[in-house]
Amino acid sequence: MKSVLVPLLLAGCCATGALAQSTSTSWRCANNYYTGDRAEAERLRCKPVEGGNITIVAAPVIRTPAPAPVRVAAAPQSSQRVDEADQRARDSDSRAILEAELRKAEARQAELVKEYNNGEPEKQGPEARNHQKYLDRVAELKAAIARNESDIAGIRRELGRVSPGASASK
Repeated sequence: MKSVLVPLLLAGCCATGALAQSTSTSWRCANNYYTGDRAEAERLRCKPVEGGNITIVAAPVIRTPAPAPVRVAAAPQSSQRVDEADQRARDSDSRAILEAELRKAEARQAELVKEYNNGEPEKQGPEARNHQKYLDRVAELKAAIARNESDIAGIRRELGRVSPGASASK
């Protein structure tokens, strides 16, 4: 009796597996669109996918936040305005800070130019044996000089804005 049941169970399992494979057919449509729905596949004239299992993952839904409401600033009231003397004091403080920054930048520029030595700085330690390290340091110095010149020009522009008509100290 047992010998008859085993082949019947095996035959039933194989038939179920074949049935499951035939019902889970996937179709490939235009633009790499895949579907598992037979009616949709026929409507879109899709072709069945053969030769292995595929996994179809739906694209995540991206939700954009609603735009924030636009707020209009109210006109400044007289109590919010800065007193003219306070404004002059602030301008004076900012000018003093900018002048100090300009002096530091100019001092740094003088150090860089001195170290650069017209493109031929003195070699340091391992640079005597490795010429590429020397060339790299020369290039870094040249870039630092250019950046510092740009910083100095920016500080001078800012000084011109803080108190128009007054020349920047040099």
